[in-house]
Amino acid sequence: MKFNEESTTTDVMSGIDLTGKVALVTGASGGLGAETARAFAEKGAQVVMTARDVPKAEAVARDIRASTGNARVDVEELELGSFPSIRDLARRIRDRHDRINVLVNNAGVMACPFARTDSGLELQFGANHIGHFLMTCLLAPALINGAPSRVVSVSSRGHQLSPVIFDDINFEQRPYDKWLAYGQAKTANVLFAVGLDLRLGAAGVHANAVHPGVIMTDLARHLVPEDIEALRARQPGGKLKFKSVEAGAATAVYTATSPDLEGKGGLYLEDCHVAAVDDADGAGGGVRSYALDPAAAARLWKVSEEMAGETLHLR
Repeated sequence: MKFNEESTTTDVMSGIDLTGKVALVTGASGGLGAETARAFAEKGAQVVMTARDVPKAEAVARDIRASTGNARVDVEELELGSFPSIRDLARRIRDRHDRINVLVNNAGVMACPFARTDSGLELQFGANHIGHFLMTCLLAPALINGAPSRVVSVSSRGHQLSPVIFDDINFEQRPYDKWLAYGQAKTANVLFAVGLDLRLGAAGVHANAVHPGVIMTDLARHLVPEDIEALRARQPGGKLKFKSVEAGAATAVYTATSPDLEGKGGLYLEDCHVAAVDDADGAGGGVRSYALDPAAAARLWKVSEEMAGETLHLR
């Protein structure tokens, strides 16, 4: 079945059965993460929701359990800007789950004022990419045990704003620009999917990246009216089309579960389909070629290992 920008999680999950599957969703205390967790739970999966705000996430989990009748929905604390928090989370998950079938790296921060993670990384790159990189590397044995399994990196059309600037990732030599920082972090999300699929695809673990669309969630908490106008100006015809949360989460859910993507990885999807490469100026659809470049993915992987102090765990 063909889906589009208006398709919802209910649409793309029609006929899908996740009974017996384990799914982990980061950033699930609201917005897209909460809807993604709900969609998985509704189809019978055991769902682990991670969040910085545990009480908020627990309230969401209670609602999901009540609305889906699925009691197997748990909450774990995770701060992606803290390596100790990530390592603690990975230990808890591996102690409780010998396998993971679906991992959706959804959590993130967008266009925030300049800040650094606990380890000194620029916050958007550190939390959006390096935090998920470290967590995924530590959980790789569970993903391999759960194969065929899938990893979904929630990127953004914002990747078009900037490639990864390897010579100055942390804005130590250039003035901080919140949108360029966001752009390179979202490009890193795509390149991570490319690199991860190259390493784990043969073991049955496939990774892809997605653009969810424009949705007003807590992710936009740092935006001011001028930012909204700038985003609108970049759109074809100057129109900013918003999606519902159910439609926004659909592409990640589709990528995580659709039989259409069985055995496929290293792709970038939008509006529930694989996007074409488009290097034209402007903010239309498509994915920039630099975000799918295997050489850039290899370079990012090496840099990420150095920043995180971690390599991929295979067992």
